[in-house]
Amino acid sequence: MTTFDRLPARVRKLPPQWVDVGVVAVVGVFTGADLAVNEPGYRQADWFSWTLFALSLCALLGRRRWPAAVAAATGAACAAWALYQHIGELLNLPVIVALYTVAVRGSRRRSAWAALIAASVSGVVALAVGKDVVNPQGLPVLEMVWPLVPLLLGEVVRMRRELLAEYAARAVRAETDREREAARRVQEERTRIARELHDVVAHTVAAMTVQAGVALDAFDRRPEMARTAMRTVRDAGKEAVRELRATVSVLREPDGENTAPAPGVDRIADLVNTFAGGGTEITLHQDVPDPTAVPRMVDLAAYRIVQEALTNVVRHANARHTAVSVGRRERWLIVEIVDDGNGRSHDGQATGGGFGLVGMRERASAVGGSIEYGPLPGGGFRVRARLPADPTSAEEDRP
Repeated sequence: MTTFDRLPARVRKLPPQWVDVGVVAVVGVFTGADLAVNEPGYRQADWFSWTLFALSLCALLGRRRWPAAVAAATGAACAAWALYQHIGELLNLPVIVALYTVAVRGSRRRSAWAALIAASVSGVVALAVGKDVVNPQGLPVLEMVWPLVPLLLGEVVRMRRELLAEYAARAVRAETDREREAARRVQEERTRIARELHDVVAHTVAAMTVQAGVALDAFDRRPEMARTAMRTVRDAGKEAVRELRATVSVLREPDGENTAPAPGVDRIADLVNTFAGGGTEITLHQDVPDPTAVPRMVDLAAYRIVQEALTNVVRHANARHTAVSVGRRERWLIVEIVDDGNGRSHDGQATGGGFGLVGMRERASAVGGSIEYGPLPGGGFRVRARLPADPTSAEEDRP
């Protein structure tokens, strides 16, 4: 990078007041040199000309704060020089700088008004002075055109700055959106993992508690039943460890693929058996001709909903009978769990709350389904989920 390439950046770092003083100094050198030596046959510089010169330079110091007023002051000085018969090629340099500032620090509408006024005044002054540079119709075209040049240049610079600012704002918004999306995905993943851990641990603890109670009651009188119950406890613990390892493996190896099969509708019967022998009699009715045709996420959601509902029944409902029904109705998978308990749901509350029911609702919503739950009029509690059994069901059901 050369010195000339680095110069604009260095200039931009200077305070605005220093830049204004530098601009005034440069304009003063060129305009003063032209003012000092006038063309022969015209009025030479005197105290009036130098007074206009000083007023123009002083006005330029305030061009950032009052661009329109500075343009009017420098334009009046330039017109006064012409009417005073002091001719020079660089005497309009102060008003050129002022008009450029009007366009750069203003708007397109203000630039248009400035162009109209400056061109009109310049044309009138040219006619009054009687310059020779006119077209055959007598209109001072060139004198009306030159004020438009700094205005057009200022418009180009202002539009470029606005475009760069818009690009920068878009980049900031895009980065903000990316960060927000990343945070949203992280939160969703945390919620999903928390839901998986809750379902696994809550179900395993509830099932192990039931089977441990069965083993304790049958330990002396029916040792074979006690051993069967303890085997169920052991198997439930192994299954919980397997699912927890699968979840942790996803956290440790985010780019890897977890090939462990996820539980689904075909394993609901095994799930019901883990609660067998307790104080609740659980019956299962399944009517899913081809469980493998159910989408993977829907399959897992149905399993987890049944798992959480049965865990709630065992822990809170004090029910004697519970009916689990899983069936396919056209393009929907209907999952229903009904018990005859005290109508209390997760955490012992009557209508919801706690992580269990929230997790079921989130699972149903995540796959495009819906869920209803609540106490029944005659006693008991019902959970009913409606899940899409094929990918198009959720899309067509939306309004």
